[in-house]
Amino acid sequence: MAAKHEIRLCGFGGQGVILAGYIIGQAAAVYEGINAVFTQDYGPEARGGACRADVILSEEPVHYPYIDTPSVLVIMSQAAYDKYFSGISADTLVIIDEDLVTTSDTGGRRVLGVPANRLAEELGRVTITNVVMLGFLTAVTDMLSADAVKKSILASVPEGTGDLNLSAFEKGFEYARATAS
Repeated sequence: MAAKHEIRLCGFGGQGVILAGYIIGQAAAVYEGINAVFTQDYGPEARGGACRADVILSEEPVHYPYIDTPSVLVIMSQAAYDKYFSGISADTLVIIDEDLVTTSDTGGRRVLGVPANRLAEELGRVTITNVVMLGFLTAVTDMLSADAVKKSILASVPEGTGDLNLSAFEKGFEYARATAS
């Protein structure tokens, strides 16, 4: 892992954005022994409204818990793209759900697309789209080991859904390995 990663996950309420941020933070702090800070923000309408999860991972103590410019931006809705894309730096890695987000001029930024919603539907449940995204994110970055993220998933999802969620993680991970450069 590099010295510090600042990850912003954004979408709308009901997509599991907050849970995905929690899983990343727990994977880092509990299963990798890395310092992690997790903050969340969502609109008053909750399900269907805008939401954001920010996670900072660092080998050093984190003294300020907020992100101005993320090193990784995961976008799961068009409204989130419209709100957060313009405020990122040229070296921010952007990951989008390519079925739900249409990009305009990316300004030369590295944008990776994954059909996370569609892959989740293929597994039988759209509610695991966030975990497909986690698999993809894990495969294309060196932030966390797949083992740590899988352990965090199993510790965080409802009882009886572990196998389905691990399948979703693997689907996203394998998709990244097959397509991302």
